[in-house]
Amino acid sequence: MNSSLEKIKIKNRIFLAPMEDINDIAFRLLCKKAGCGLTFTGMINPLTKKKIPLTDKPALQLFCTNTKGIKEFMKKYDKEVTLWNLNLGCPAKTAKKHGFGSFMKDIAMIEEIIKEMRRNTKKPLTVKIRKSDISFDILKIAEKYCNGICIHPRTQAQGYSGEPDLKFAELIKSKTKLPIIYSGNVNEKNCKELLKKFDYVMIGREAIGRPEIFANLTNTKFIKSFKEYLTLAKKYNLYFRNIKAQAMYFTKGVRDSAKLRNKLSTVKNMRELKKLIFN
Repeated sequence: MNSSLEKIKIKNRIFLAPMEDINDIAFRLLCKKAGCGLTFTGMINPLTKKKIPLTDKPALQLFCTNTKGIKEFMKKYDKEVTLWNLNLGCPAKTAKKHGFGSFMKDIAMIEEIIKEMRRNTKKPLTVKIRKSDISFDILKIAEKYCNGICIHPRTQAQGYSGEPDLKFAELIKSKTKLPIIYSGNVNEKNCKELLKKFDYVMIGREAIGRPEIFANLTNTKFIKSFKEYLTLAKKYNLYFRNIKAQAMYFTKGVRDSAKLRNKLSTVKNMRELKKLIFN
């Protein structure tokens, strides 16, 4: 291995978990400002033609079912990322339809993809998995090529409901020398205890609309501001639908938030949205 997670330059061991549609560049930058040690992008296909903004130097998460485009994509963005991650854990309907994420069961192809990723970077490489009947098969592959494992110990069928199987994550940890990044219901109450069991933690749904969670956990001075999010969204030309969704999420903790969300749900453009700005 040419690199390791222990050697990457990060402020702490508390990360923003990869979330599709949530982790836009503006939100990631706010989380970084709030004290997040490392941000993850949402899932990105290596064949995409879209330009990917990576100002926050994140972990970039790929999803794919074969090796097409991986070499070209990784060479294009390698200097802009802190590490690379392969998603083998997404339980969404779109993942099922196209056979990626947790629906990827072809062990030989999984190894080919990870091997191709390893060939094209000296940066740390990780895979994100769920609790499944092939978890330990993927672990064996990861030990050949990767620098860490992200484990979300819920099954595919559970999705994001029910309790994550902490014992299963601890079993994964006990079976490998690779650093483990734990994901699943991480919050202010359990974060410190989880960091005693695992090398790093990821915060997902608890961070939606709440970048300040990282400030709370790291004693970072940070004032949550949707206006700041809007400034960043404008700078990076984010789609209005993304901005509107984030506005809804940011109402968490705001007085009369239910009424505010009802009003936000009807806005059709930025002019209307700006009239409802709440901080």
